[in-house]
Amino acid sequence: MKRIGILFGMENSFPGALVEHINARNIDGIQAEFVLTGAVQLDNPGQPPHYSVILDRISHDIPFYRAFLKHEAINGTLIVNNPFWWSADDKFFNYTLAEKLGVAVPPTVILPHKQLPEGTTDRSMRNLEYPLDWDRVFAYVGLHGFMKPVDGGGWRDVYHIHNREEFFEAYNQSRDLCMMYQKAVDFDEYFRCYVVGQKKVRIMPYDPRRPHAERYVQNPPPYSKKLLKRVEQDALKLCRALGYDLNTVEFAVENGIPYAIDFMNPAPDADLLSVGAENFEWIVREVADMAIAKAAAAPHLPELRCSVFLGAQPTPAKAPKKKAAAKKKASTATGTHL
Repeated sequence: MKRIGILFGMENSFPGALVEHINARNIDGIQAEFVLTGAVQLDNPGQPPHYSVILDRISHDIPFYRAFLKHEAINGTLIVNNPFWWSADDKFFNYTLAEKLGVAVPPTVILPHKQLPEGTTDRSMRNLEYPLDWDRVFAYVGLHGFMKPVDGGGWRDVYHIHNREEFFEAYNQSRDLCMMYQKAVDFDEYFRCYVVGQKKVRIMPYDPRRPHAERYVQNPPPYSKKLLKRVEQDALKLCRALGYDLNTVEFAVENGIPYAIDFMNPAPDADLLSVGAENFEWIVREVADMAIAKAAAAPHLPELRCSVFLGAQPTPAKAPKKKAAAKKKASTATGTHL
């Protein structure tokens, strides 16, 4: 039996609906269930992994689960999303990658910690320029922007900035977090896109200015086909480069240009009450298709090389050496030919 496990936290509607949807298909040899684990043993002699695939919805908040998933991956379980890459990722790297890929992103800077990280002193920061050139920061980004953590999520510790006073007030509240400051996009349209399996995209009109439960726009106006095509292509480009099989990518559109605002959401919101029935049905169906396909392709026996766990291609198997052709005897009964 190939099992698809769902690892989740406080969310309710999506995990249960996904398990029910997969099992309702009655696919021979494939079953979905909620992950159950206790203390994890290091060795697993001769035993195949209990789960062929695990969909991870919570390990970013629970270090024990993250360590558990890495252990399962090295023993042959396919994890969605890759816990090794997810552990290494951050939003500032993502913006740098997007710019290199030709995806539009707003001007963004990364800021030193306002307070020294725990266990460090002034001597730990001897490579840091002091005083910082704030005029250069404001000349690049402007006075209207957003300050947010480099590895945050869920709108935690996000500040909307309109002037220098608000900037420094927010920066003084950032504690020892590593923060970014990003130019605000005066958007006409805004989209949140589900991307599944690095192939399927669902573009959802979205308004981040509304209360959380009302942000997915119902009955939106028609949009330019050219704009929607670019949004779809940019979303796929980003997720393929990042290696995420499940993600949401957000675009703020100003003067016809979709700026990628947020695309490090490997456990994106999929709650029925917030995304709405149509979006919910789509994400359940498409994630089920992806998980079933991955389970059918299992078992997955990874090459024991760290770069492979981060998404690199395995080392190609070496072709067997051909046996040297038998040397022709160049001798005769009367002598040797040279």
